[in-house]
Amino acid sequence: MYFLDRDEAGRRLAGRLTSLRDRDPVVLGLPRGGVPVAARVAEALGAPLDICLVRKLGVPFQPELGMGAVGEDGVRVVNERVVRGAGVSPGELAAVEERERAVLAERAARYRGERPAEPLGGRTVVLVDDGCGDRFDRAGRLPDRPGPGSRPCRARGTGRAAALDLGARG
Repeated sequence: MYFLDRDEAGRRLAGRLTSLRDRDPVVLGLPRGGVPVAARVAEALGAPLDICLVRKLGVPFQPELGMGAVGEDGVRVVNERVVRGAGVSPGELAAVEERERAVLAERAARYRGERPAEPLGGRTVVLVDDGCGDRFDRAGRLPDRPGPGSRPCRARGTGRAAALDLGARG
């Protein structure tokens, strides 16, 4: 499926998610590109829109090589194989994580202002990404925050494809 832009991707994706309308959904967009797609989905579902912040932990001497990722609420995913293979020390990993957590906090404040994160417990969570970036999206709020009775749903839309992965996670 091809899209002219993120707006069209959001509208078309929303059309495929209408069955979630009566399931108390909350839509999370991965900044930056996932937010405009998510906004269209949230609008169509009559659901609140929030963000899901994730930061890659890059190898110190090759920052584009991800050795893990961090998300809000202390979520952390580390690829030990990359850490070992790159010879990254625990101190170096901690320094990279500290720096990325500071960026995460700054972006949360910039994007949300004083507004708290949308509660996810017991809700159907629709996580939307534009699919154009390279990130560890599992480090976002979704795996650890939904709470009992939640029904997570991840949706990805790009200029080339839109895929839907429904299933229980967390």
